[in-house]
Amino acid sequence: MKQKRDLFLCITCLLIALLLTLAHDRSDDEALAARIAPEILRFHVLANSNSTRDQNLKLKVRTMLLNSIYEDLGEKASLEETKTYIRSHEFILEKKAENYMKKLGFNYPAHMELTYSYFPTKVYGDMVFPCGTYEAVRVKIGEGKGHNWWCVLYPPLCFTDSSYAVVPDTSKKILEHSIDESDYLKLRKEPLKIHVRLKVLDLLAAGKKEVTLPSPK
Repeated sequence: MKQKRDLFLCITCLLIALLLTLAHDRSDDEALAARIAPEILRFHVLANSNSTRDQNLKLKVRTMLLNSIYEDLGEKASLEETKTYIRSHEFILEKKAENYMKKLGFNYPAHMELTYSYFPTKVYGDMVFPCGTYEAVRVKIGEGKGHNWWCVLYPPLCFTDSSYAVVPDTSKKILEHSIDESDYLKLRKEPLKIHVRLKVLDLLAAGKKEVTLPSPK
């Protein structure tokens, strides 16, 4: 009985330590996001629903809007110029999206706005953007109740070709000159792989060694 109690306490302590570690890592990521967020503009598209048709439509609307935005802005637009463009073209882009969807057989409304949203950790090529709250261009298609799609509109990291896995040097340079050097290096590092299961098993094994087993009769 004592063995089971000791093992249970060991497992409980390990789980608490694990949760505290994960909470600390999340807090660090959110703090990093808060520091770099003023120099970044995300792009967020919400599908009408999770049906295959609506999800495919979401990707088509995403591609159409991104191509339109990047073509109008050009390659040298600043962050403020990008925000100004979005504010002054929200209605135009909404109507463009709605007309585009009608041609595809969908009668959904489109709503675009600049807002603040919480984003999970996301990897773009060799760059890792931490979870946290960022300013974003949010596009809601229809009810906006389906799975969403997100990227970084500024610096330009919104690649509609999923096979594109390398962030352009121009975008990296923009970030490098816009944020603190140490924060930039944190974005460039490889995402950490947390081997939770293996670590727990190792600690459990160590805990078992500390439990005194009765001598065989």
